Amino acid sequence: MTQTIDCADRRVRQIQLDIEGMTCGACANRIERKLNKIDGVRASVNYATHRATIDIGSDIDVGEAISTVDRAGYTATPHVPHLSRIDPDTAHAEGLLRRLIIAVVLFIPLADVSVVLSVIPELRFPGWQILLIVLAAPIVTYCAWPFYRTALRTGAATMETLVSIGVLAASGLSLYSMFATPSTAPTEPGVWAAIAASDSIYLEVAAGVTVFVLAGRYFEARARARAAESMRSLAALRATDAHILLADGTEMSLPTEELKVGHTVIVRSGQTIPTDGDVVDGRASVDASMMTGENAPIVAEPGARSAVVGGTVCLEGTLVVSATAVGDDTRLAEMIRLVDQAQLTKARAQRVADRVATLFVPAVVALSAVTAAAWLSTGGSLEHALSAAVAVLVIACPCALGLATPMALMVAAGRGAQLGIFLKGHQALELSGRIDTVLLDKTGTITTGVPCIHDIVVSTDISAREALRLAASLEQHSEHPIARALTSAAQDTPLEDCLEFSAEVGRGVRGIINGTEVSLGSPTWVTDRATVSEELVRSYRDFERAGHTAVCLAIGQVAVAVIAVTDEVKPSAHTAVTALRRRGVRTLLVTGDNHGAAHAVADEVGITEVVAEVLPAAKADIVNTLRRGGACVAMVGDGINDGPALATADLGVAMGRGTDIAIGAADIVLMRSNLLGVVQALDLARATQRTIRVNLVWAFGYNIAALPVAAAGLLNPLIAGAAMGLSSLFVVTNSLRLRRFGADRSTERRPARA
Repeated sequence: MTQTIDCADRRVRQIQLDIEGMTCGACANRIERKLNKIDGVRASVNYATHRATIDIGSDIDVGEAISTVDRAGYTATPHVPHLSRIDPDTAHAEGLLRRLIIAVVLFIPLADVSVVLSVIPELRFPGWQILLIVLAAPIVTYCAWPFYRTALRTGAATMETLVSIGVLAASGLSLYSMFATPSTAPTEPGVWAAIAASDSIYLEVAAGVTVFVLAGRYFEARARARAAESMRSLAALRATDAHILLADGTEMSLPTEELKVGHTVIVRSGQTIPTDGDVVDGRASVDASMMTGENAPIVAEPGARSAVVGGTVCLEGTLVVSATAVGDDTRLAEMIRLVDQAQLTKARAQRVADRVATLFVPAVVALSAVTAAAWLSTGGSLEHALSAAVAVLVIACPCALGLATPMALMVAAGRGAQLGIFLKGHQALELSGRIDTVLLDKTGTITTGVPCIHDIVVSTDISAREALRLAASLEQHSEHPIARALTSAAQDTPLEDCLEFSAEVGRGVRGIINGTEVSLGSPTWVTDRATVSEELVRSYRDFERAGHTAVCLAIGQVAVAVIAVTDEVKPSAHTAVTALRRRGVRTLLVTGDNHGAAHAVADEVGITEVVAEVLPAAKADIVNTLRRGGACVAMVGDGINDGPALATADLGVAMGRGTDIAIGAADIVLMRSNLLGVVQALDLARATQRTIRVNLVWAFGYNIAALPVAAAGLLNPLIAGAAMGLSSLFVVTNSLRLRRFGADRSTERRPARA
């Protein structure tokens, strides 16, 4: 995948490479260091996704980056954005499973015979050593070959180095023990006495380490494949073809890749809507659950509910849709990119873990050598010294450490996508867990964002119908909720052309209609440029006290009408505010609307702190003031006027049906209008942070606690191999628990229809 970014000095491309051969965080860190040594290249390598994201100058050949990865001992290929039918993690897991099955089938009889002959030397028969070698050879050669290959290819200290040295050392020690040392026999009766007096180790140790490491790798690869299921589910939503309506009224089937903006598409019951668009005819219920997380279908029809999203399914009815976005510009494509980027980026904790893993591997090799030398210098036998050294190598493999953070982030990003919560990077998850203050916009966030005309009060110079026609003509090309209310109310009225249209964000709009300047906006803005009668002043004050939004219409220098617009509060708003308060989160309503409307809505949903009649820049100032006071602030909005505050806040949350500016400035995009999505996003972030902390505590604690035990000679290498595999399995399994997040929640957290 290639993306071009404009920089001050030159153009920079962002490319992604799929990396094969990585086995731990140290591998990812090694590749990252090699790539960043190239002039004009900035790279980040993610072990969990096995992908490198590289910013590279347009004058630098991509082949140089690929060659650098290859010279480091790994394989790099350009990443294809659209997921293929064959998942690489699934294919890798299948290859590991074949080796694992062979290893297990041979390991069971090998372990049985080896242990019995070790504990009861009298049962040994001529050629018993050959039998054990025949059983062990395929395990320590074919089955363990992936470890050797990576260790030899990279030539650096990685997890594969530890495993390879451990397996080979255990194999060599086993051969020495079988052929060069006399057998011992128990001097006391009893099972434990026999085990304690048995010969040191046999090939079951080398085979056992291989089996347990292979098992850990297999479950790790399966976990990555399962964590990527959300991405494949999103990609599978794409329709493969579309039925377009031609000018002569006939239909034609086209691949979705050939659709263009403006094409008229017919969607019938059971079909997937192939592209984003507006419904121009028909009425149907649409299943948008895979995009929004809401199970209840929505109704699509011309008018206020005309927008449909590609990838959703038409359940009942037929729709005629005018395409507004196609290909990579659709909302589904954007959501797939968001999830992909969120899974690729590295968290701060992950970078620390990768650096620790890089230093940890050579330190463990040195500790293993010191352990063997210490045992030999204190009079220990060669067998015991090598056994302790092998145990140190095997027990210390930092696989769990490398997986602790990226696996949790990867699963969380995928689960968020399934719930309609799209994260733009790991920073969104990290910051969400620390949020203590949430600022909520009113229109479209707390309210439905689909206002309707409540009343129109006019002067004696104009009729209510004419006032509505002029206001709708002025606003006909605007996407503001009030503009949609006006045009919807005037849909049966012929509109006039508007020239020289201009808008002052948060204040109002103006234009020329039939040669006369017409203005529409907040009463305070209109009164600065036009004369307002006492009757109209009383009317808009009454409307504001009643909690309605009032806009003034002026023709030339005279105000001629006051239009009252009302907007219903979302049913989920009160529950969401209550849930935030229970979590200790401070909530504020910040809106450009009047005080009366703002306080009426705030009282209905349970918000006690209200800031009304603020411009977009003032919203950003409020965010900065709170941050300077030590608060960690999230801003939730959906409009153009929310863009500065969304970008300024520690965490910006945009409602998915909001404007492009709001979505572009936000860190999290909620695909459903249900405000409980904000609570669920914060809960998911906190659950992810808890999972990462548990993973890191386990990974660090396991290595710190196990190394002294192994160095002291108290840990058999076979047990060390099993413990290392189980440690990685614990981290993977603990991270996969996030896949069940939100599956069984209380009513407070359960998605409700907004």
